[in-house]
Amino acid sequence: MALPSSEPEVLKVSTAHNVSRGSQQAVSRKTMDIYVPGTSPLAVLANTTPGVSFASDDPFGLDTVANTLYIRGFNQSQIGATLDGIPMGDQGFQQYNGLDINEAEIQDNIAGMQLSQGGGALSTPSTTNLGGALTYRTSDPDEVAGGRVSQTFGSNHTFRTFARVDSGKLNASGTRFYASYARTDNNLWKGYGDQLAQQVNFKLVQPFHDVGKVTAIFDWSELDQYNYMAESLNMLKTLGGNLNYLYPNYAEAYAAAQGIYSSNIQKLGNVQDESSATYNDAGQKQRNFLSALIAEFHLTPRLTEKTILYAHVSSGNYEMEEAIPSPNGSPMSQYVGHMGMRRIGGIQSFEYDIASNHIQAGFWYENNWNSFPARLYSEPLLGQGQPISSMGPYVNPYTTEFDDEYNTNTFQFFLQDTYHILHNLTVSAGFRSMLQTTHGGASYNNAAYTGASALPRGNLTAADAFLPHFSMNYNFLRHHELYFDIAENMRAYTYYPWNMPNGGAWTDANQQVFNETKNSLRPERTWDYVVGYRYNAKHLSATVDFYHVDYYNRLVSTEAGNIFQPYSTFTNAGKETMNGADVSVTFRPVKGLEIFNSFSYNDAQYEGGIEYEGQYVSLKGKHQVAYPKFMYKTNATYTYKNASATFSATYTGRRPLSYVNDTYVPAYWLANLSATYNFGHIGFAKNLKVNFGVYNLFNTTYVGGMGIEGYPLSGDYPTLFVGAPRQYFGTVSAQF
Repeated sequence: MALPSSEPEVLKVSTAHNVSRGSQQAVSRKTMDIYVPGTSPLAVLANTTPGVSFASDDPFGLDTVANTLYIRGFNQSQIGATLDGIPMGDQGFQQYNGLDINEAEIQDNIAGMQLSQGGGALSTPSTTNLGGALTYRTSDPDEVAGGRVSQTFGSNHTFRTFARVDSGKLNASGTRFYASYARTDNNLWKGYGDQLAQQVNFKLVQPFHDVGKVTAIFDWSELDQYNYMAESLNMLKTLGGNLNYLYPNYAEAYAAAQGIYSSNIQKLGNVQDESSATYNDAGQKQRNFLSALIAEFHLTPRLTEKTILYAHVSSGNYEMEEAIPSPNGSPMSQYVGHMGMRRIGGIQSFEYDIASNHIQAGFWYENNWNSFPARLYSEPLLGQGQPISSMGPYVNPYTTEFDDEYNTNTFQFFLQDTYHILHNLTVSAGFRSMLQTTHGGASYNNAAYTGASALPRGNLTAADAFLPHFSMNYNFLRHHELYFDIAENMRAYTYYPWNMPNGGAWTDANQQVFNETKNSLRPERTWDYVVGYRYNAKHLSATVDFYHVDYYNRLVSTEAGNIFQPYSTFTNAGKETMNGADVSVTFRPVKGLEIFNSFSYNDAQYEGGIEYEGQYVSLKGKHQVAYPKFMYKTNATYTYKNASATFSATYTGRRPLSYVNDTYVPAYWLANLSATYNFGHIGFAKNLKVNFGVYNLFNTTYVGGMGIEGYPLSGDYPTLFVGAPRQYFGTVSAQF
């Protein structure tokens, strides 16, 4: 919801941060308000920013299983992310060291976001950043007491409620806070089940005259989601996009677990797809708590400091049916991974101005403990009871399959000097140092169920004392800007649970493979080069930039087997090279009309190869999996008095599915429509608005998210999520 005009402080901050500059792209609250309330900020970013690709299987983009974000060839696990300066860690599914933005913050409370493409900002506290950083800012509490409410209704019994109360200034010192709640619930658009998300955000600001302020943040969220099924290209072609888990047809799932498939399933023609298409159900429950204290003070007229102390606790249950016989004689068991995570950390940074120099320095420390015991629960014999629900309760497991535990310590330091050579010419130079050590792996292994005498366990350290970053920004004429950005980045090792595809060294098949792999593993590194030009005037804004990436020690995970019992191999594929360009033009020919167009090109090719089943397989010249070579985006928004309407469309080129590029996911167009009318002040309500939105306007059948189960070396694999069909949404919102 847009910030009211009575917030001069918030508007001032928003204006300062929501201007695109250099290799940074900004998305404002005003832009986010165009979309259906609750739409993932990642979906908004992708629709409005060249080089960004986002896809999912639900219209809001809130399904963390299927969500797939790419920024110039780097996925959500290879970029940095912060929320009000708090490190958000890896943004992939089943986060082992962070929190997805959709789970951390209610979309309505996000004041703006900024994407630093290329090397990303040096000050970003992140061990995952290889090619960019996302910075999210939340709105401050209003200075005047009031509130905001919105209610959304839509397809598949969608109900989304948002409410926020602002205290206004409570005393002469300016103490103020807000508390907000959001609840999003909708049925799956195919199959059985629903997806429920609840969130609470609380923020308190205590100013200290003109010296500084202290901010306290508390966020809570809970997700209870039935999952959509991941499909292969063969499953899509043969059985269509409406295929989903069999629940509540327990009898068919029971028979399939014994290898007895219906005639319809037998059309798939191979055991991998037949078994993957006949699981009973899958789901997840996750709870998250994030709290932080942020102190910002002017120590002297030239010196400012910022201190962030934070704590993050998450727990989750990730459930799926597996064809593992239960002790009671049932051919199936319910598998549940009980994830637990605890992060605590702190950041201290300083900024100092002297002469024409702006000097920044800071350090970050974090400790992360992560555990993942995987347990098996008996399912009933056919006709002798109800199967266990995906949402639980989970009681009396008959065994533990394995238990992973990790403890990780992270240190990071950065130093940067921005020198104003002229009033319109600045150069920046700096570096960061990073050290991360992870101890852990399997603390328990039930070999009878894992099939391995020993699961991976050991230590890995990623360290570099000098990762340089250089940039230049030159406003050589009015409205004209030239910029370049050069940076070296390194990504620390991931430590997902053992059975998580594409999850890092500890997901190797067994201890022997881990030991062999460990000797050849090196942290992934990139050198990112960006050069660009920007023009920004009243009627026209345009940006064109070119980028080149040298990607060293490219780590890949190849998958085989069915989706819940894959055989993973994690290996160093050598070097990858990316060359690309992004062009965007925004026309504002008349008052109220804005037309945006962008074109993106990316040529990402592997230069090395991998060891697979004892043989070396060359990948030289093969294109990177999952990212399109071409993308085109267009948005048209027209505002007349209190009414506005927006049409947006995106073309996503075909995406390689296999590493050797013998299978591709087809290209597709996706269009959306949104219209809003503001009735203004009616009674006690201010800015009373109605919004109508259509997702997937032309009802395109397409593959959205992909890669949850990794990618095959060759051929097909069930790792694709079908995007939602046409959906309708209506919203009523107001302030008071």
